[in-house]
Amino acid sequence: MNGYPNLNFRDKTEIAEYQNKKLAELLQYLQSNSAFYQNLFKVNNVNINKLKTMSDLKYIPPSTKRDIQLHNRDFLCIGSDKIVEYTSTSGTLGSPVVIALSENDLQRLAYNEYLSFSKMNLTKNDVIQLALTLDKQFMAGMAYYQGSRILNSAVIRTGPGVPSMQWDTVFRMNTTAIVAVPSFIVKLIEYAENNDIDFQKSPVKRILCIGENIRNADMSLNLIGQRIKNKWNVDLYSTYASTEMQTAFTECCKGLGGHQHCELLIAEVLDDCGNSVAEGETGELVITMLDVEAMPLLRYRTGDLCYMMYDPCPCGRTSPRISPIIGRKSHMIKLKGTTLYPPMIFEILNVREEIEDYVVEVSSNDLDTDNLTIYITLRKNVNADIKTIESYLHASLRVRPEVKNIDAETLKRLQTTEASRKITKFLDTRRSRI
Repeated sequence: MNGYPNLNFRDKTEIAEYQNKKLAELLQYLQSNSAFYQNLFKVNNVNINKLKTMSDLKYIPPSTKRDIQLHNRDFLCIGSDKIVEYTSTSGTLGSPVVIALSENDLQRLAYNEYLSFSKMNLTKNDVIQLALTLDKQFMAGMAYYQGSRILNSAVIRTGPGVPSMQWDTVFRMNTTAIVAVPSFIVKLIEYAENNDIDFQKSPVKRILCIGENIRNADMSLNLIGQRIKNKWNVDLYSTYASTEMQTAFTECCKGLGGHQHCELLIAEVLDDCGNSVAEGETGELVITMLDVEAMPLLRYRTGDLCYMMYDPCPCGRTSPRISPIIGRKSHMIKLKGTTLYPPMIFEILNVREEIEDYVVEVSSNDLDTDNLTIYITLRKNVNADIKTIESYLHASLRVRPEVKNIDAETLKRLQTTEASRKITKFLDTRRSRI
């Protein structure tokens, strides 16, 4: 489809041969068209003609989001007349990072999400409800919509929020699959319970969970995943993606990690020194994009920590898989000798039914070490005690953060910024980042 070979079930030797061929083409393309990589090759004495296989990638220094932000237009490999879409993502220096796409890039993006939906066993007979942002230069919303078109399924663009409208649409349109953030699924369930909606009799059978983990590192459902499954008999699928890499890692029905789309991407996992880690060891995910025209990235550091699995999946696919994202390197919190990442804090907070919403803030104290403050709003008509919540967090995290109960309006202001289209639940106000 779209000229791509589906490598999901191919022999690993065949996959490697294809990726080596595409890597050689990418290196020549960057040498000819990318001002950023031309300079990177020159400064680091990289002779691309000597790089024959993926094992030679180690001779090329990785690039970062900061590089893209500082040299945004230098990553462009095509003229402005061939750009058909501009998207953006948050930047490390405040202003957004712009990602341009060609027509072929859009088709590649659609194929990527078609593969993701296929892993969920969705077909042209499904009705997919997209409960996520489809505007504000958000690539994911467009990708899911385009992927559903290749699948030939019906798609409903409800956007995020408004649980009453979501449920009305589900029952009127016979929605069979939803794409949404897991914490919003929890709110949908709560709204249904509070408004006598028999959601167990809804036609929804599958949910693609985006933006938040639903699994622990050992692939078991985490607290928010369990909370959804305990209430609603639906199949949950996790996915991981980013705007920069224009590709997703999505679970199959076995729930044993996100499958790599090998025809679209080369993935590495590196330690702090830039060396590849062994299978099953945690490191930073580094990606190389294949068949991207406008802004292909070579050895791009995602900043996300995970581990890789290379054994065949019980579903029959031979493609490598990544674990759930354990955290972001830049978001690591060191509190009184204990290492924490925001996702583990979110998971612990999500399971507390008396907490309506929250923001986690890490700041610097007078000694320039980390302070952790958790701002919460409590549900109305629910017995809640801040000391009990603090004790629960202490027991779960092994350190005691400061907990502040604030009103919903104040919390909303903390969660939203003019520069971002996303709700922020983690604030990093440290003077120096780790």
